Amino acid sequence: MPKILIVEDDEALARGLCDNFTFEGYEVLYASDGDTGLDLLLDKGPDLVLLDVMLPGIDGFSICAAARREGCTMPIVMLTAKGQERDVVRGLELGADDYVLKPFSIKELIARVRAFLRRHRSEDERVFTFGDFRLDRDSLRLTHSGTEVKLTRKEYQLLEYLVINSGKALSRQGIMSAVWGSSVIVTQRSVDRCVTTLRAKIEAEPAKPKHLLTIRDVGYRFEI
Repeated sequence: MPKILIVEDDEALARGLCDNFTFEGYEVLYASDGDTGLDLLLDKGPDLVLLDVMLPGIDGFSICAAARREGCTMPIVMLTAKGQERDVVRGLELGADDYVLKPFSIKELIARVRAFLRRHRSEDERVFTFGDFRLDRDSLRLTHSGTEVKLTRKEYQLLEYLVINSGKALSRQGIMSAVWGSSVIVTQRSVDRCVTTLRAKIEAEPAKPKHLLTIRDVGYRFEI
């Protein structure tokens, strides 16, 4: 089973997390402070990290940023009691994949962790499927039940970025940087407009999307 690192200074919550994930068969690493957590992350290479924001020593934001600077690609899920948009967006911009607001259901968290580990794919993967769609990164084609779906260049680039990062909460600013780049003057409204046109091509009911989901005040998440 995968190896999970839990970095949490609330002793009762940490004990519950460790016990539940161990019961589910995961190998669990635990740290109660930021410095130990970062050392374990870099030394042990866990498959996923559950990371509290407020920690003794190095905080969760700094741990996340340091992990990404070192080239660590495992999913990082931030655990936070703070619901402010700026904290959520800051974590995502520093490289976190998602966030969970306290208090949360242990069963729901375990299900989310399973989904992340299942979806965590190498960016070298060349073909992705979702529903009846098939995205081929070599031919730059999207097909639906074998029939090609015509996409603009930007729609394809957006879809490819979303699919590669499926399951992750993606901020609009992060999408802008990855898809449009820093050399192009673009606003977040451009992201929203491209999402709208893309939904019309990949969703059976664009007003009730099943794949390209909106995260209020943050951005979007793509579900395979």
